[in-house]
Amino acid sequence: MIVAMDGPAGCGKSTIAKLLSSRLGFVYINSGNIYRAISLAAIERKIGLEEEAALVACASSLTIDCDASGAIILEGRKVEAELRSAAVDAIVAQVSAIPEIRAIVNVIVRRMADGRDAVVEGRDMTTVVFPEAEAKFYIDASVEERAKRRFEQGSSALSYDEILGNIRMRDQIDTNKKVGALKIAPGALYLDTSGLTIEQVYEKVYSKILHSREAHGE
Repeated sequence: MIVAMDGPAGCGKSTIAKLLSSRLGFVYINSGNIYRAISLAAIERKIGLEEEAALVACASSLTIDCDASGAIILEGRKVEAELRSAAVDAIVAQVSAIPEIRAIVNVIVRRMADGRDAVVEGRDMTTVVFPEAEAKFYIDASVEERAKRRFEQGSSALSYDEILGNIRMRDQIDTNKKVGALKIAPGALYLDTSGLTIEQVYEKVYSKILHSREAHGE
């Protein structure tokens, strides 16, 4: 079974997706972390954003996998801590907007999920990568709520206002991509998580998954 989730930066989909995969025993796949791994590799190889052909060549040459918990393995090494660096944050939106790189990542995600029960999350999982997923969700929250959550995580040295500005910029890029633009897929359950606890969101998502399983005779 494939459970697919889309939504903007900071909406809480990673928290819910990880919780679901843990409780259901599904593999967790975060497509955003694959884009971050490619961005990290580009930084390490000193490839600039203006070198689009070199970025695509870099992405196509990489060996990227994940373990059952979703931890990304880049060229044989775990890179989870490095994926959230300020340097990666600064370029990942632009890297992920390159159509050829999106195509490469989509192939990687499908390979990771092939023949497995998986919870997959990103920006175009329900619209492009897994449009026929048995359960599809669009997770959302107000931009102020999303910035507040990111700020309170304490994983960034940026101020609340800086995080808010970055999220607004990311939203602009994500919704205007030529390929894989962020939007609500037909048949996806829309959930605004503003003001909801993690457990409240989980219960809504889990209920939908149960109904989907029953509908598919699982």
